[in-house]
Order: sequence, then structure tokens, then C-alpha cells
Amino acid sequence: MRIISAVAASFVAGAVVLVSPASAAPAETVTMTLQDAIAGLPLAAEVRDGYERTKFRHWVDADRDSCNTRQEVLIEEAIVPPAVGPRCVISGGLWRSYYDSVTTQNAKDLDIDHVVPLAEAWDSGASAWTPSRRQAYANDLGDSRSLAAVSAGQNRQKGDQDPGTWVPKEAAAHCRYVGEWAVVKTRWSLSVDPVEKAALEEIAAGCPNVLITVEIV
Repeated sequence: MRIISAVAASFVAGAVVLVSPASAAPAETVTMTLQDAIAGLPLAAEVRDGYERTKFRHWVDADRDSCNTRQEVLIEEAIVPPAVGPRCVISGGLWRSYYDSVTTQNAKDLDIDHVVPLAEAWDSGASAWTPSRRQAYANDLGDSRSLAAVSAGQNRQKGDQDPGTWVPKEAAAHCRYVGEWAVVKTRWSLSVDPVEKAALEEIAAGCPNVLITVEIV
């Protein structure tokens, strides 16, 4: 079963508790404004040297319930639940791709997008990770914002681009997308490059009063 992290803010005595991601330890949950999350991301140049997609093993069946990561996301994100047969064969169901507001009854029309692409993660710090941590990243079901079932065309148009050069087709999705990008980079302690950070800041300026809560891994 996919685990969904809280999107709402944490409250103590009626007040929102804001914590800097820089001071957070692994397994700690932090809540902050979207703008503070972006400001807290470390700035660094991207380095693509040595990247191979095969260094991020996916899609795996981590809990051995016969459903791999792709299937788990499809089941979780369906707006009309599909039937799930032996060996996790999925039939029926209805999905909406938030990148372009397209709905489909055919799971084959959908890709499971790494909101922060594997190559982008590599560029931003994952090159120094162990293979097991890269596998955990590529199959992150611990936060519902890490992976998204979206139209295959949108996913392939995006490729490994960051928000400096690509955002979803649906303008109404931009705040959600930038928020999810910031969540993933915060969750996995990944850096941003200057152009990427500027784009995040520009979009986030049009997303007032957004709070994000994320568990650091």
C-alpha cells in the first residue's frame, strides 16, 4: 500500500510550527512555507558525469505484494478504482493527468513520472549515493508527491528538464508542480542550480500561503 505523507501543516497549540530543512535530521518531519523550502535548497552546479538510468533500479515490488511501483501508483491515483487481478494485473479504472487535465480509462496511456527526474537527481547529489539509496529514490512510495501518473506525452516532453525549462502544460498545475519539486528536493537533500532556483522562486511568488510538510530521508 502506498504511504501518503501529510500535505497539511502541523499545528501545536493552534500555531503552525515552521522548521528549517537545513536543521532537520533524517526521519524528521518539517513544515515550512513553499518560499522557505525553495530558499533552503542548497545551491550547486549540476554534474552529469557518469549518469546512467540503470543506476536507479525501478520498478520494484518492495513489499512483495505482487504490485510493482508503477502499479502501486496507478492504483493509488485512480479517480475510479481499477480491478486488480492476480499478479497485479490492472483493468478498468479512470485516471486524470494533472499535468494537462487529460483523463483516460487506459493505464497504458500513462507514464509514472519521477517529479524530479532521475538524471536531475543524479546531477543534484544522487551521484554520491549508494545503489540502495538510488533504488529507494526511484521507487519512493513514502511520499505521494514523489511520483505521478501523467500523460505519456507530457512525461516524454519533460524528459530530464527542471522547472527552468519545463513546467506542465496546465497553468493551474504550476503551483502544485513547483511545490512537489521542492518537496522531493527537500526530502532527499538535493541541490538546485541557479537557473532552476530562479524559476522556482518566480513561480512560487504566484503561490501565496502555501505550506508544505515533508519527511526527510
